[in-house]
Formats: sequence, structure tokens, C-alpha cells
Amino acid sequence: MAGTPLKLIVGLGNPDPEYARTRHNAGFWFAGELARRHGGAFRAESKHQGELGGVRVAGNEIWLLKPMTYMNRSGGSVRSVASFYKIEAAEVLVGYDELDFPPGVVKLRQGGGAAGHNGVTDVMQHMDEAFWRLRIGVGKPPGRGIEHVLSRPSQDDEKAIRECINAACDAVVVMLEQGAAKAMNQLHARNPTGGSTPPKDQRGGGAPGA
Repeated sequence: MAGTPLKLIVGLGNPDPEYARTRHNAGFWFAGELARRHGGAFRAESKHQGELGGVRVAGNEIWLLKPMTYMNRSGGSVRSVASFYKIEAAEVLVGYDELDFPPGVVKLRQGGGAAGHNGVTDVMQHMDEAFWRLRIGVGKPPGRGIEHVLSRPSQDDEKAIRECINAACDAVVVMLEQGAAKAMNQLHARNPTGGSTPPKDQRGGGAPGA
């Protein structure tokens, strides 16, 4: 079975230290775990407005990117790296926090809408929508989404989020070696049932890092 090519994997988050352990930085956690597993290291790249690192995964050379522009301006950084290295949108995977899914649920898909996620919306405004999405569940907010995603998860929730990030890193290898369909089947089979959609006005939007 042919693999699905990837050349750029992006984790969305906010750069300041106070955001490091928040739900909204689940994408950064994902990119960081990939770097740790595959011997990569991030370096600041001002021309790309982000931290960039290279890894070799399943025989493929892949760039890892953490935009340092705050969440709602992530698209310029992604487009800059993709344009510079001549990477097509279908060769890009973007990992980010997903309010619609409870902690521990993670899903992979290609294309589609942003479902109110400001970081994904901005990426979509800067490049073709055919990029892959890795949606990492962080739970439905009890109130407004912005307060929820910019807060630190409970110990149990963080454990569940980290476990699904580990599963996602495994799925990246499967995707490269055996294709996206196999990776999605493996990833989605582990998900517990659940994950309702919060009202759109609970998904946040006003703060710089939202």
C-alpha cells in the first residue's frame, strides 16, 4: 500500500511561556513530541515567523513548524515555509486543539472547514484548503471557549491529551508508510465515543492568542 506524502507538519499554539501548558497549545505539544521521537530540534527562523526543525520519519525528510505569530495569525508562517520549500497544500499536516472532541479523542482528515478555530481559519486564508488536519480533542468548554482553551487542563485531561498525541505520532508513521486511510482507521479506532459540538459563540475569538 502506497504511503501518503507529507513534507511539512505544523503544530498550532501560542508562543509565550504562560500558554505553554494550556489546551490551546496541544498542536505545539504534538510537534514537540514528533521532534523528540525523531531526533529533531527547533530553531528560530525569523523570515518564516516561527520555529522550524527537520526530522526524518519513515525515510521521509519532513519539516516541523511551530508558528510564533500567535494562534490567529498562524497562516503567514505556514505559507512562508510551504512556499520557500515548494510544498503543496496536500503535503501539509496541521495539528491543533479541537473543542468538539473530549480529551483523548483525535481525528485525521483532509480539507474541510475550520469549525470556528481561528488558527485554522487563518491557515485557510493563506493557502489551499487541501492540507491535512489533525484535530486533538481538549473538551467542550463549560462557558466561553476562549477561557477554556487558554486554561491548563486537569491532570486527567492532560494525560488523555498526551496519550492521543502519542497515538497521532504513531499514525504519522503509518500515514507515510501505508497511506492516510490506514492511519485514519488506526487512529479513529482508539477514540472513545463522545464529542458534541459547542455553540459557535462559545468557541472564542477576541484575545490575541485565541
